Amino acid sequence: MRQTILAAALAIADERGLEAVSMRAVGLKVGLSAMALYPHVSSKDALLDGMVELLLTELVPLADAHHPAEDGEAAGGASGGAVGDGGEEWWLRLVALAQAARKLAGKHPSAFTLLLSRPSVTPEALRATDALYQTILDAGVPDDQVARVERLLSTFVMGFAASEVNGRFGRGTLTPTSRRTQLAPAQLPAHYRLAPHLDDEIDFNAEFEADLADLRVLLESMRRK
Repeated sequence: MRQTILAAALAIADERGLEAVSMRAVGLKVGLSAMALYPHVSSKDALLDGMVELLLTELVPLADAHHPAEDGEAAGGASGGAVGDGGEEWWLRLVALAQAARKLAGKHPSAFTLLLSRPSVTPEALRATDALYQTILDAGVPDDQVARVERLLSTFVMGFAASEVNGRFGRGTLTPTSRRTQLAPAQLPAHYRLAPHLDDEIDFNAEFEADLADLRVLLESMRRK
């Protein structure tokens, strides 16, 4: 029953947004009163923690499906490039997880933000985090730096994915040129200097690969001597 309740909560978030998720709404979705949920999910916080668990347990199969060792893609994605060079298993696994996170964000854009606002506390969620810790250890990162590196990697990947699907990277209501020309060059000197680049169309797949390549350089610089 707990898994049914969590799946219903995730479905509500997908349909109506995370703010629509409540014990009452989930109860209606599964045909129970809100009170009847409490033996299975003890509170709204426990419900949200369970949704984090569900997202993370969905992430791992997505990563397995994307693993370039299996599907023949370059490690950075279908377009190839520097990210795919080298082929160490730890790096292939990290890239597969990163690409899977982008897919997961596209599938659950509202609920995905929970991964940026709540810790992993349930046993199944901890297993997913442990797998990431192990991959970073396999990269040769010193034990005392693994937790920091995990925070760096997960914040970048999840922040990029959430920004991409929820609009932060979008054009918005004004084009870059229209935004910039609201103020004089003296008031926005960096914007005007960068205008040719800010006005370019962005290939987010290529940008994500380039960012991952930069992170790989950082990780390799941290390897245990």
